[in-house]
Amino acid sequence: MQELQPEYHQFKISIPEEFETVFTHFYYAENRSSHSVTKTLLPSYQTILLFCFGENAFMITQEKNIVEVNKCIVLGPIRQTFDYTLPAGSSILVANFKDDAFYRFFGKAMVSNQGTHPDKLLQDNCFTELWHHISALSSAEEKTSYILEFCRPYLRDQDKISKLLSAFESSNMNPVKAIAEQTSQSERNIQLKQKEQFGYSSKEIARYSRFLKAITLIEKEQESGRKIEWFNIIDECGYYDQSQLIHDFKHFINITPSKYVKFQKDICRSGTE
Repeated sequence: MQELQPEYHQFKISIPEEFETVFTHFYYAENRSSHSVTKTLLPSYQTILLFCFGENAFMITQEKNIVEVNKCIVLGPIRQTFDYTLPAGSSILVANFKDDAFYRFFGKAMVSNQGTHPDKLLQDNCFTELWHHISALSSAEEKTSYILEFCRPYLRDQDKISKLLSAFESSNMNPVKAIAEQTSQSERNIQLKQKEQFGYSSKEIARYSRFLKAITLIEKEQESGRKIEWFNIIDECGYYDQSQLIHDFKHFINITPSKYVKFQKDICRSGTE
């Protein structure tokens, strides 16, 4: 990822093939300046495991709740944007769980953006110990490799329904209905399974996917230097009209599409590309 400003260093770390059903990638950010830096993180609909090194980082939700990050924290699924502040000299490493992977790891879906220490979820202090191990490693890549090896023994196999939900790609069909017919189960059972293991419904993720497509198209237009054709974006993403597009932007990131374009340099995306 291209650095937005020299003193704020950030990039994404790819995942080995054997972990591709567990994580989408890792995200690293480091504040090399002499003052605190605040950024806005876009929603990803992923659950994230965040490690903080140096001074404690702070996160502020849209409801103005402040979450202090000491060593590590679990958040998600990230449904709305939030601000985070890195003090001078501090850094974060973020693991982005894919689909039902958090459930496969912890045996439950995460449903809070207020943050939970992962040790509380396992009733063990293993994540605090993990933080001490990886904090001694010099590079983000070394830290990531260590975390992946740490995770390996905890992972459970993905069940049939979850595999079908994860692999479903048709934009013209209702995944819950299609998978219910395919597996001879009720739609209600599939809905409950998705909510229990993924932490969100198919309706929620469909709306987010439409919004994410709009974000991606806007970024491509900006990179090419072309003027943004809003009605083309509305049409390509399947919005009824401009007001519906604006409504989604306000729902997910609390600003209008035009303000997103204006302030994009201060907005980061740790989730799926």
